[in-house]
Amino acid sequence: MGRVFVNLSRRVHDGDSMVTPTSLFDYELPEELIAQHSVEPRDHSRLMVVDRVTGAREHKRFYEIVDELHSGDVLVMNNTKVFRARLEATVVRSSLRGAPRRSNPSIELFLLRPRAGVWEALVKPGRHVEVGDTIRLGDLEGSVISKSDIVTINFVRSDKIILDYANVYGQIPIPPYVHEIPKTLEEYQTVYAQETGSVAAPTAGFHFTQELLEKIHAKGIEIHYVTLHVGLGTFRPMKSETLEEHQMHSEFVTIDSNTAQAINRAKQEGRRVIAVGTTTVRTLEGVAALHHGHIEPFTGDVDLFITPGFAFTVVDALITNFHLPKSTLLVLVSAFAGREHILASYQEAVRERYRFFSFGDAMFLR
Repeated sequence: MGRVFVNLSRRVHDGDSMVTPTSLFDYELPEELIAQHSVEPRDHSRLMVVDRVTGAREHKRFYEIVDELHSGDVLVMNNTKVFRARLEATVVRSSLRGAPRRSNPSIELFLLRPRAGVWEALVKPGRHVEVGDTIRLGDLEGSVISKSDIVTINFVRSDKIILDYANVYGQIPIPPYVHEIPKTLEEYQTVYAQETGSVAAPTAGFHFTQELLEKIHAKGIEIHYVTLHVGLGTFRPMKSETLEEHQMHSEFVTIDSNTAQAINRAKQEGRRVIAVGTTTVRTLEGVAALHHGHIEPFTGDVDLFITPGFAFTVVDALITNFHLPKSTLLVLVSAFAGREHILASYQEAVRERYRFFSFGDAMFLR
């Protein structure tokens, strides 16, 4: 069972229930500390090692993570691969809408994920699209079958055809705080990315190089992979006043039998399971929550929102980046290592001029 730290003194009453203000997970960050690209080589990024019991901190370089890992540890990584999800598209308005103000307007289409034969997407500007309209991507067309904050489009063509089109004509879906689009998709990809389907990279994995992975393997550490296709659940910010009001969107997850067996065996033998990234944590703990704390082979959706008080049953240590204020990712690492320890570590990272967010430096929470 993982160690959990809960600061109940900062929770507030709302009638008969206890709620956790989102404002508890805020901090000040100078804009110049937001990294715009990875360091080269990637494993030369900085690494803050944090003891999640005492809060004690050490400052290292990421390639020294080898010294923090022990023979027999199981290192679990998310092997999802980013695709060029941001596309220019044209709307062909339904005849049922009456006389349009402007015919065939252009939109930005942000593909999120295929689900049950259709695609979920974000549209900008949303006012140009209504149910019944046709979305045109080159010679590919799809009909809008539902609209809320997410638009659902039936393209008829296979998911692979849509992905192939996107990877030829789309743009890399970088976060809004990164001001320059990388020249190649590989710059916004882990070196072990394999399964296409993400609209944001699992950025804790950026720090690994092939050479570093070989050193880790040579030390007797098992390396296994899961897949969580990063979507709206990971990157959408919290806009609610409390954690309890935030709706976590589901994301597609796969764990194969070999990885499940390796993790269960390690837990039975008292060896550490170390997650690379918050998406890996959500995958492992989300699947375990469905199987009484046990990892089983799984393919399906996970919508677990990990908040302080969560009982971790799989993950013993975590490699992660420095996350945005008031984000679900900051809440997750606070649940894992204690909000006070995390915010104190972030304050020290600011003082020490660490690089933050997707292309930034790393933490090892042990």
